[in-house]
Amino acid sequence: MPEERDSGGAAQRPLLVLGKIAEILNAFTLSRPELTLREIQQSTGLPQSTVQRLVTNLVAHGFLDRAEDRFRIGVRMAYWGAAAGKDLDVLGVVNPVLKDLRDITGETACFFRAEGTHRVCVAVAETRHALRREVSVGSIAPITVGSAGRVLLAWGPASAERALAEELPQLTESTVTDRDELARLIKKTAADGYAITVGERVDGASGLAAPVFDASAELLGAVMVHGPTLRMPYERCEAWVDVVIEHAERITRALGGRLPR
Repeated sequence: MPEERDSGGAAQRPLLVLGKIAEILNAFTLSRPELTLREIQQSTGLPQSTVQRLVTNLVAHGFLDRAEDRFRIGVRMAYWGAAAGKDLDVLGVVNPVLKDLRDITGETACFFRAEGTHRVCVAVAETRHALRREVSVGSIAPITVGSAGRVLLAWGPASAERALAEELPQLTESTVTDRDELARLIKKTAADGYAITVGERVDGASGLAAPVFDASAELLGAVMVHGPTLRMPYERCEAWVDVVIEHAERITRALGGRLPR
């Protein structure tokens, strides 16, 4: 096959190969971290012989690691990723995603981190609706109430152990104050991959949250959409689960993070 050339006569084959390599690497996702050659071929649509040749070279150079008949992103990539993320502005990644999430749902999108027995809002994209549940950067709430707190406890065992050892504060009639019930809900959140709460922190307010992880698969924080239950009944929250999880995973990927096994 003759080499493709641009108007200046420069060979384009190396660029075509890079594009195919990018397609192969992009086939690996947080939900599918390990793939067989067949799965890579099906995901990329590249010829089987091309996939086999390029994957063999990617393994040889550390871009991919192999375990029997399955492949995953190479550990060596973490070395390069560490350099890329050394001075990465976390909020610079989080804020645009929150704005996208706000625009899709129409409701306020926030990012929370755990601080002892509390959760702190570190980024927010406010709804454009006049009727809203106020939240601002620096807002603090008990970690045992609301969907964001539930997520922080589900993937933060130290925080959960500390919280369940103390008396649980009651902010509304719907706040969970029974330790056994909260422990059950924490396990459910970890199994589901998200949390939905209605009226636990503020009467007439709902929340839907999902976790964000760092490069060590440790919990970094929780992405949450919240608003008046009038606009966010439980059924609406359920309909938005995939959207919120997708945006949480966008942040995880952009920060070089990965899901825990």
